[in-house]
Amino acid sequence: MLNYTQVEEFILLGLTNLPNIQIILFIISLKGNIAIIIICRINSTLHTPMYFFLSHLSFLDIWHTSVIVPVMLIHFLSIKKSISFAGCASQMFIHLSLGGTECYLLLSMAYDRYVAICAPLHYTTIMHPGLCIKMAAGSWIGGILNSVIHTVFALQLPFCGPNVINHFFCEVPSVLELACADTSVNKTVIFFFAMLVVMGPFFLILITYGYIISSILKISTSVVQRKAFSTCASHIIVVFLFYGTIIFMYMRPGSTHVVNQDKMASLFYSVIAPMLNPLIYTLRNKDVIGAFMDLTRRTIVSDKGYGH
Repeated sequence: MLNYTQVEEFILLGLTNLPNIQIILFIISLKGNIAIIIICRINSTLHTPMYFFLSHLSFLDIWHTSVIVPVMLIHFLSIKKSISFAGCASQMFIHLSLGGTECYLLLSMAYDRYVAICAPLHYTTIMHPGLCIKMAAGSWIGGILNSVIHTVFALQLPFCGPNVINHFFCEVPSVLELACADTSVNKTVIFFFAMLVVMGPFFLILITYGYIISSILKISTSVVQRKAFSTCASHIIVVFLFYGTIIFMYMRPGSTHVVNQDKMASLFYSVIAPMLNPLIYTLRNKDVIGAFMDLTRRTIVSDKGYGH
């Protein structure tokens, strides 16, 4: 192992089917998430902690798809489907940072719903702008630190060939399969931080919603109960879509991994979920729909005035 030759690039086998669908998903994801950020910024009625966190989630989803999908589409159209060692490391680092950040961000959003429903009279006092900024910053810092640890451990391994990654981007488990050394330490680190970064926030979210549901059931008026459940429904759906595929990908024993299943799980949480998130939040949220309709109406009026 002292005289190995370090590979300088990797070959990504990618997804060989449905390129047009991938382009459509990418465009829908970008447009939907950008629209949410713009609406939350310009509409004063949405300047609340819930929409502050939703804007961060949309910004994160834009980066998630932008890091993976363009490279995937370029490789589909090109003959040589290679990515440099540095490019692979960068993609791995950014992907892990965004994934870890989303885990913590979804926990922050759950806490916001907990305060809104379980302590409504103290909501504005507890969820003040300073706390929201700290929670969002903490989510990003936690995700980046998690990524630094995984990336450093992975890049310390020797890669002497083969250099073909049976995936559509540089995801840690797929890259580790090519290492010319024992990766048991890396797999232990992955499992430990998956418990800390993924399962930790997920269990806290479940506990939080346990308290939320208990509080809602104590409300005597059924109309108020339905309204309270409605404010949480979108977040619950997003949580189970995201955490379900992440847990499936990172919390299984290595012997149970199947390449095509791993690709589909990765495609879901890195491309499909970011596309679905804005749809889930808008279709079930009257405030966002109202703000979007108001923005559309003002745009039409402005265009007519400009035309005259």
